[in-house]
Amino acid sequence: MTPLLGIDIGGSGSRVGLRLDRPSGERREFSGERIGVTDAGSSVPGAVSALVHAAVDRWPEVVGSLGGVGVGATGVATLVADPAGFAEALGAQVRELTGRPVPVAVAVDAVTAHLGALDGEPGAIVALGTGAIAFGADGRDVWRRVDGWGHLLGDRGGGAWIGLQALIAAMRAFDGVDAAGAGLLRAARERFGDPVTWPAQLYTRPDRAGVLASFAADVLALAAAGDGAAAAIAEEAGREAARSGVAALEASLPPVIATTGGVFRAGGVLAEAFERTVAQLRPDARVRPAVGDPLDGALLLAERAQRGEIGTHAPYVWVAGRADEGRGPGAPVVPPSVGGVA
Repeated sequence: MTPLLGIDIGGSGSRVGLRLDRPSGERREFSGERIGVTDAGSSVPGAVSALVHAAVDRWPEVVGSLGGVGVGATGVATLVADPAGFAEALGAQVRELTGRPVPVAVAVDAVTAHLGALDGEPGAIVALGTGAIAFGADGRDVWRRVDGWGHLLGDRGGGAWIGLQALIAAMRAFDGVDAAGAGLLRAARERFGDPVTWPAQLYTRPDRAGVLASFAADVLALAAAGDGAAAAIAEEAGREAARSGVAALEASLPPVIATTGGVFRAGGVLAEAFERTVAQLRPDARVRPAVGDPLDGALLLAERAQRGEIGTHAPYVWVAGRADEGRGPGAPVVPPSVGGVA
């Protein structure tokens, strides 16, 4: 198999993977910076372009034989002004670097999280990282997105949501309104310093979601240690994520919900509340850990782009760089003979 390039980019950072041979599983990786959001929109297009250049500089020996590129990025559908144009520009960049057309697929991060977590099979996933999103799909007829609306409007149960709820509780303790958040206040002081400086640290940052999410690990550690306020936040995060997962699991899909993302890896109160709430709302559903991560999904997306098994399906996937481009938005992303979402 020819080399494939996958990029996973989000609020807490980015990862680039090069898969040289699927049977042997040989893979190389490096990490990059997290993206930001300003009044001009998301920094995803510029960040992806820079990561592609960095990959070419790091692995020049594979440039001429690159078979496909798969990108999963947060905010592509909602914060990038022209996702199709972004995909086309990326395809042109890759063509210039390789000297030939190379299939390029750009997807919302929920698609690559789904691909990685379920290894391309149908079902639903809940991804809790900096943000939170649930996605149910079969790759043909069912495309059900729930949440992923950013830390101001949603991302319920994700790292930024947890961090924000904890800082609100900490500030209430600082104000003398509710002492229950005293433990959170101590932890927040250690990470962010004097509470009086918190507005300046947060309100002016384009990567505010990532900064908020950085506090989630402290909150979950406090919850595991028995802090009541932290445990309440972790439990509500699990319930919120479960509600999203059940909403994404349409009746026509297999009753499987895979969990993925760094927040779930903490386990504890959040994971227990998630499983308990799923069991209450959808007793037939089976909760299972992810098979792979979103970077695995980005590489699988690149493979399917190379094999011609995907086409543009806005607002989830945009494909460029193929000689047979022109399939409309309604074309199936995966033919009936090929399982999974792409």
